[in-house]
Amino acid sequence: MTGGESLGYAFERMNRAEFLSELSRLERWFKDEAPSIGCIGSSDVRASAACMFSHNLENSHRCTHCSDCVDCSDLSHSTGCASCHASAYLAESRHCTHSAYLVRCVSCTECTYCFGCVGLSKKDFHILNQPYSRKEYFAVVEKLKKELGLR
Repeated sequence: MTGGESLGYAFERMNRAEFLSELSRLERWFKDEAPSIGCIGSSDVRASAACMFSHNLENSHRCTHCSDCVDCSDLSHSTGCASCHASAYLAESRHCTHSAYLVRCVSCTECTYCFGCVGLSKKDFHILNQPYSRKEYFAVVEKLKKELGLR
């Protein structure tokens, strides 16, 4: 039986162990099949919906021009992110929201132009949680990207 077929009224006669076993089987089936709905121009997209022009997404919603992201929503032009939401131009970041132009950041909210920052809120032009002028920021980030082998 696949995930879409009905057990009819058999569930009424199931004991706890049988119910949990069937639920576990359905969860494994869904993970293996992981259908995506309404994705346009995307490839290798699993368990996602309404994503466009993206590649290698899992469990994501409304992501556009993204790649290699997991558990993200409303993300644009981002790559290598996990659990990021309502943000754009993020790279290798996790748990960030309402932000833009973050690189390797974790748990930043409403931030822009941050590199290697953790737990910041409403900050701009920071590297490793330290503030920089706009000019200094771009000069230091250019050197860091070369040193770390980033584009």
